This record gives sequence, structure tokens and C-alpha cells, in this order.
Amino acid sequence: MSTITVRNLDDDVQRRIKQRAASNNRSMEAEARAILCAAVAPVSFIEAWLDMAEKHRGFDLDLPARTAPRELDLD
Repeated sequence: MSTITVRNLDDDVQRRIKQRAASNNRSMEAEARAILCAAVAPVSFIEAWLDMAEKHRGFDLDLPARTAPRELDLD
């Protein structure tokens, strides 16, 4: 395992990570580790599909005109 040092972390960000860690019953280090792991976790197929579909919302599709169904002769 490797070590990472984060310099110049804003005091407000540090405070919010500390609060989040406390609410999850974790140390601040464990919370930062969980945040980093979640940020780089591979995206599932479903999540990727939903993200892609989100870009196309709001567009109306031109639907072809409908005609009456044809009569079916079973004789």
C-alpha cells in the first residue's frame, strides 16, 4: 500500500470530512479512503447507460403516422 499526502486542503473541506467520518463511525483517514475509493470505482453498465440516456432527455422523437390494422382472414 502507498501513502498520499494532501497539501493545502481547505479548512471547510477538512471539517466536512471530519463530520462525515463521525456520522459513518470512521476515522477521518478511513473516511478519506472511502471517498477516494468510491470516486475511482468502475462504473457499472447500468450507471453508464443511465448517464448516456440522461444526455438525450428532452428531445421529442418524430413518430411515423399510424394506420389501422389490416384485416386478418383465417379462412
